[in-house]
Amino acid sequence: METITFLIEHANYWAAVILLMIGLYILTTRGNLIKKVVGLNIFQSAVFLLYISMGYVDGGSAPIVKPGIEVYSNPLPHVLILTAIVVGVATSSLALALIVRIREAYGTIEEDEIIELDQP
Repeated sequence: METITFLIEHANYWAAVILLMIGLYILTTRGNLIKKVVGLNIFQSAVFLLYISMGYVDGGSAPIVKPGIEVYSNPLPHVLILTAIVVGVATSSLALALIVRIREAYGTIEEDEIIELDQP
C-alpha cells in the first residue's frame, strides 16, 4: 500500500522520467531528422514538467505580501520555464528550417543517406 501511495504522490515525476526516456530514445535511435526534432521537443517538455514540479509549493500563495499569508511560492521556476519554452520554439523552428535546406541540398532527410552522400 505504501508503494502505491508513493507512486501516486509522485506521478508527475514519473511522467517526467518516462517522457525523458521516450525523447532520449527517439533522439538516439531514429535516423529521420524530423523525428529527431520531435524527440527533442518531447525531451524538452519533460524537462519543463520536471522543473515546474520541483518548483511547486503545497499551499503556497503568489509572492504578494498580504496579511494572513505565511507560505509563498517562488515565481522563478515558472519564469525560467516561460523563457525555456520560447527558446524551445526558436530551436525547433530553426531545426525545421535547416531540415528543409538539407532536403533541398541532398534530396533526403535520412541521416544515414546524408552521411553516405557526403563521403567522397
